Amino acid sequence: MMTPRVLGVLLLSRLLLWASGMEYSSNKQEQARRQPEQPRNVCLGLINKGQYESFHLENTASCFTKCTQSGNEGCNLENLQRYWLEFEHHLLESQSGIVNMSFLKAAVQNVSTNVSEDLFFSLTPSQVPGQVTEDEREHPDRVRLPRSLFESLQSNRSEVLLAITVLDTSPGNLFKGPQLSLEDGSRVLNNRLVGLSLGGISVSRLAEPLEITFSHQHLPSNMSLSCVFWDVTKGSAGDWSSTGCSTELRAKRTVCRCDHLTFFALLLKPILDRATVQFLVRISQAGCGASMIFLAFTIVLYAVLSPSHCRFYRQRFKSEDAPKIHVALSMSLFLLNLAFFVSVGHGPEQSDATCWVRGAVFHYFLLCTFTWMGLEAFHLYLLVIKVFNTYFGHYFLKLSLVGWGLPALIVFGTGSAGSYGLYAIRDESDVTTLELCWFREKATASALYTTVHGYFLVTFLFGAVVLGLVAWKIFTLPSATAGKGQGPNWKGVFTVLGLSSLVGVTWWLAILTPLGRSTIYVFAVFNSLQGVFIFCWFTTLYFPSRSARASSSGTGRADQVHTMSHE
Repeated sequence: MMTPRVLGVLLLSRLLLWASGMEYSSNKQEQARRQPEQPRNVCLGLINKGQYESFHLENTASCFTKCTQSGNEGCNLENLQRYWLEFEHHLLESQSGIVNMSFLKAAVQNVSTNVSEDLFFSLTPSQVPGQVTEDEREHPDRVRLPRSLFESLQSNRSEVLLAITVLDTSPGNLFKGPQLSLEDGSRVLNNRLVGLSLGGISVSRLAEPLEITFSHQHLPSNMSLSCVFWDVTKGSAGDWSSTGCSTELRAKRTVCRCDHLTFFALLLKPILDRATVQFLVRISQAGCGASMIFLAFTIVLYAVLSPSHCRFYRQRFKSEDAPKIHVALSMSLFLLNLAFFVSVGHGPEQSDATCWVRGAVFHYFLLCTFTWMGLEAFHLYLLVIKVFNTYFGHYFLKLSLVGWGLPALIVFGTGSAGSYGLYAIRDESDVTTLELCWFREKATASALYTTVHGYFLVTFLFGAVVLGLVAWKIFTLPSATAGKGQGPNWKGVFTVLGLSSLVGVTWWLAILTPLGRSTIYVFAVFNSLQGVFIFCWFTTLYFPSRSARASSSGTGRADQVHTMSHE
């Protein structure tokens, strides 16, 4: 049993401990009051988690512009994106009817599963989504939900909640993902996302896809559109994916067809972004460099042909105009490649007069190349198609006047109109990807389309017709004279391939470039190597092996087609 004195000591000690604790607590509170209050960072995505009142939506939406490419230190993109993805679940659980805010339009409504036709809902950015008629002109932005989607739910329920969301994310970094992280002008069209959710049910692999129509203005030819959805399973924070979606491009709208429900968008990406342009320039420079070397070999072989070893072929050189035309084409192509190196290899830091001259020189040798390819086709026509009555006085001289003179007249007229200057290739975000001296940006489009595109089209059509007729003769005449049962005419195949390099088949690939980036790479590779192909044809034709000297092939075969000098 404790004595009164012991009880007094215990009570005194407890009072002292309590007093010291109060003093410590008051000191901590005083220190906390003296320290500045730390602001709460909404863009970390935790403060407003699960809260979707108007205040919280506005507060979280401020992160659209705060979280940019240049500064994401105070942002957690994964949490913020999850916040907006879960908003539709909140709409369905709370059965909120309408949300009408400047950056967010949403609606929830009961839809009968026993419908007799497809359902259409408007997606106009300035209006809350609502059911509309099928009229495209009245509602260009809309979604079509197929009847079969609701029929598949009839066994479980007679009605289902449908949530439709239109979210404007602004040009920040939310919902961009790794696909759009490069600074090449790629972006979500109009920064608009469309969310679709049906009663909290996971809808995928639809037999009949839904359709979302996005309206837009005419897009630059350098840009491509693709329909995508936000795939939360890609990476740590999600990314855009096109799996299960198809894209149909129209004049001022794009139709997306997808086999599931989620958040959708339309990606706008440059076909030729900065990285692609630089890579294409490197490919072209490597190919043009190789072509210049082989074109120089072609010219040197013609100039220093040894009479002691190739006496017969030197006589053919003297009596034929074909090798002269080949060499003229080689010279024009060599100078074009040189002009390309000069134009691309120097930056825009130059005077207007210098850039004007470089643009004119590049245009001149481009037209010379087109012209000599057309003259190759004309000479081929005389050799193989017409054959008789082909005498022309001073034939090669006249060809030279056309090959070098006609482009000079065109360039003189184009230059007099002030069409040459600095030309820049830009993407959708107005980021310059390449600058070179060519037709200046403010030049009339008619000058470019007439003197380049139109001129090329004429030589292309003429060369294609002639090459087709020659190929027909090569592959049909031997079978008619020697009878059927012959094997593949490989000599004829290689002859046509050789002739195709002379008439510019590698340039014809330019027609396929609008099909996509892969065709652009194919055009850049094969077109830059045209000089290599010409050299191979030239050496095969005029420097055959000993076993083939008795019966040399090609347009210069003396035993098949004899052409006399017209000079």
